[in-house]
Amino acid sequence: MTVQVYQYPKCSTCRKALKWLDEHGVDYAATDITAKPPSKTALKRIWKASGLPLRKLFNTSGQSYRGGGFKEKLPTMSEDEQLAALAADGKLIKRPLVVGDDFALVGFSADAYADRFG
Repeated sequence: MTVQVYQYPKCSTCRKALKWLDEHGVDYAATDITAKPPSKTALKRIWKASGLPLRKLFNTSGQSYRGGGFKEKLPTMSEDEQLAALAADGKLIKRPLVVGDDFALVGFSADAYADRFG
């Protein structure tokens, strides 16, 4: 099984995640999340597969989040509006995103990766 990894090459956390996947023999296809962010439809599927609240898909420490005033806006945005905002700006999405057929991992946690990939 090949997993899809949405990542940003300049992100140190993304580089750690890719290194972990390489060291553990996980087959993946990497996509630059800033050049080609997932579509709104794909993000909805990723969100549902992650089991997380939608707000956890936002990169709260990023410039797009702060500059866009999302801390104030998110509580009043609909799910559809949130997904559209994420799809429009890859830097707004928490990364890396590791997506399989029936799961999605948001961010990097060696423990979570170990639980998923053994």
